Amino acid sequence: MGGAVTIGGGKHPATSSCSSQLPEEMPPIAPRLLTDLLDHAVECHGAWPAIDFMGRKWTYAEIGELVRKAARGLQDLGVTKGTRVGLCLPNTPYYVVCYFAILRIGAVVVNFNPLYTEREMAHLVEDSGAEVLITTDLALSLPKIEPLVGKDTLHRVIVCPFADALPSMKRRAFLLFKRRDIVHEPHDLRYVRFADLIARDADPDPVIRDPHDLAVLQYTGGTTGVPKGAMLSHENLAANSAQMIAHVGHMPDHQERTLGVLPLFHVFALTTVLNYSVDTAAEMILLPRFEMKSFLATAKRTKPTQFFGVPTLYTALNKEALHGEFDSVRVCISGGAPLPLEVRKSFEEKTGVNVVEGYGLSEASPIIACNPLDGVVKNNSCGPAFPGTALEIRDPDDPNHVCKTGEKGEVCARGPQVMKGYWNRPEASERTFIYGALRTGDIGYLDEDGYLFLVDRIKDMILCGGYNVYPRVIEEAIYEHPAVAEAAVIGVPDPYRGQSPKAFIVLHEGNSLDEEAMMAFLRERLNKIEIPGAIEFRTSLPKTMVGKLSKKDLAEEEAARRASGQTA
Repeated sequence: MGGAVTIGGGKHPATSSCSSQLPEEMPPIAPRLLTDLLDHAVECHGAWPAIDFMGRKWTYAEIGELVRKAARGLQDLGVTKGTRVGLCLPNTPYYVVCYFAILRIGAVVVNFNPLYTEREMAHLVEDSGAEVLITTDLALSLPKIEPLVGKDTLHRVIVCPFADALPSMKRRAFLLFKRRDIVHEPHDLRYVRFADLIARDADPDPVIRDPHDLAVLQYTGGTTGVPKGAMLSHENLAANSAQMIAHVGHMPDHQERTLGVLPLFHVFALTTVLNYSVDTAAEMILLPRFEMKSFLATAKRTKPTQFFGVPTLYTALNKEALHGEFDSVRVCISGGAPLPLEVRKSFEEKTGVNVVEGYGLSEASPIIACNPLDGVVKNNSCGPAFPGTALEIRDPDDPNHVCKTGEKGEVCARGPQVMKGYWNRPEASERTFIYGALRTGDIGYLDEDGYLFLVDRIKDMILCGGYNVYPRVIEEAIYEHPAVAEAAVIGVPDPYRGQSPKAFIVLHEGNSLDEEAMMAFLRERLNKIEIPGAIEFRTSLPKTMVGKLSKKDLAEEEAARRASGQTA
């Protein structure tokens, strides 16, 4: 399960008949509009289920109709080619419909995390120039958007009632027991309900579009500064989907089921859960948030065949008593952050499903490397280059120099999925490319087989007495201890060495371990410079909104502690 996949012969489904397949060796990727993916699914598989949301289903034909009406409604509100439209939505059918409706009329999607603070949302509105924002009626997000209406460029808000997307019984229960989670938009003509958006049964006006047009502004996480909008074109995102098909394999007459708990506003899910699923006419099983009981019940009910997760999700699942929820899964990929080897092995032993690790970044739509589903998987590697992608390692101090096999340097990538640049930041865009290759900011090396091994982020690197120390190397050693559930390492000030590593560790429930024992364990696996200067055991570690361990928060906590005179 989760293992071998056969890629058959034939042509790409987007450029030939409905029953065609991708050839074993991938040809050059023809530029496509993202809406071509949906059009193909509707034409060839309109009766197939497209979305399962909490038990309620929509077919591809039904989604296609909703997209048509929503596109017309957006044009009636004044949205034209190039208009930036924000999507501030959890995983719901609303996201899928509005995403393709925006793209259908040549407008640009700006992804917003519903958990953003008002300040963060204000920055994205101001920076992107978003004129319309689409959100739900949940207290989670709407109250933070209301103060922004009428400021900068934002002049319209489309409100999607969350309960209306639920099955009838769950809708009634939600309205009865979750009333406090719902807020009502102001009685203001600047607010439009989704039902009114799709009320007019008419086609949108035709818009001349090109695959090279800007499709999505995907803002980087901002962990190292102010978020920047990566400009992803239709061609970029559609290419990464085609690369997914080449990597995973596709059986046109068999429908896959993708379990989608990763948020669609995050670029990893945008490609794997949404674009790739639509490209292959898979059924998207959407969950609005990760809640373990509901997640496992949904997996048990729907029997997914594909699952894409981040390492913290696999870590959480390793703590659960599973009962066959993943028995049908044949494709299981981890991304978004490095996958610790022990976490991967534990999940595979628990479920019988093989997990392969991939690697990417927002600026590349996002995937640029992944271990094969059928072939050699190398421990602690994120695999060879994705189909149609070229990887190179360059000296970070002299980017003109390309490193030899096995030499560590900055990972750079070329391919059709690489962004056009950063929105309104020409200088940052120029710095991010070297001779046309995207500089990832990650340190790694390629082995003799072309497999990529990441060492660390350039900015996470710790300079200890003139030596480069990479936190990931230390973290991987820590994860080898069976008592460790999670670990993160950051650099902290050191009066002698300038910086020294500090480790933050969470143990598995019921386990005990002290600093002395862990230090002894690490001395057998690390050199003297890499040994942490301090270890702090915690019950939990801070995480970003998409579930990554947040070193930024740890660094801020540590800085605040030291500023107050505490050093423990």
